Amino acid sequence: MAAFLLLLFLIACKTMALEVVPYTPRVSDMNMAGKITVSTFSLESPKCVFDSFVNASDDIWLVITFANATTHFKNPTSAQQIPPYEDLYTAYAFMTMKSTLSQYPCTKGKTTNVLRVGNESSCKNDDTRTHCNGPLPSTGPYRVKFLAMNSSGSKAETRWSSPIWLNKAEIWKTIDTWPGRRSGDMIVITVILSALCGVITIGFLSTVCYECFKRWRHDPSENQEEQRQEPFQGSRYDTHHIPPAPPGPPPPPPPADMPGSHLTPSSS
Repeated sequence: MAAFLLLLFLIACKTMALEVVPYTPRVSDMNMAGKITVSTFSLESPKCVFDSFVNASDDIWLVITFANATTHFKNPTSAQQIPPYEDLYTAYAFMTMKSTLSQYPCTKGKTTNVLRVGNESSCKNDDTRTHCNGPLPSTGPYRVKFLAMNSSGSKAETRWSSPIWLNKAEIWKTIDTWPGRRSGDMIVITVILSALCGVITIGFLSTVCYECFKRWRHDPSENQEEQRQEPFQGSRYDTHHIPPAPPGPPPPPPPADMPGSHLTPSSS
């Protein structure tokens, strides 16, 4: 009976034990701008690392914790226990960047792909994105590892990375803006653009001043002289619309011709 219980215990321990992938995540050694910022860092893509440990249907997650919280992190046994981005502020760890084996294929030569941790600022306050790859809140340090899971829980994991520090944001008052620290090309370009703006401004002001001077110098007496030299043209009065006067009565006859002027006197 004791041997049977011991066998069951060994089987359970073997079932609960995770396979350790002999790989340590690290920051990419590529010469690239913004490899480490105040809230993000770029990891080397784990190409050809999980082929012997996971299946095509397994999920591969990236676990991110503060450097002093790795011993407190417990691998989830189900998908419901996967810590979201918000747990970084309380449990000091979260899981993100869910992928599969097909996303880390074996390729010849050096790969140029990197994993940008903390690159999704749009889902920072989105409750629907529980596994957001949100920006990291402080300079750290942080440590990361890859964890493979299947339907039964955690299956395989890599080693923890070395502590990763982020850049510290500079106070704006401490930024040196002295022109002497700028490159020669930048100074030449600045001088050329400033001179070009000055020439355009002077040309514009000269044009405006010239037009105003012409308007001011215009003599109004010239218009008066032109008006005096113009011939007078009176308006023509047309009477063709007035009808002719009606004919008057005939003049009276002379007195000699009037009747009764040669009456014969009567006899007495």
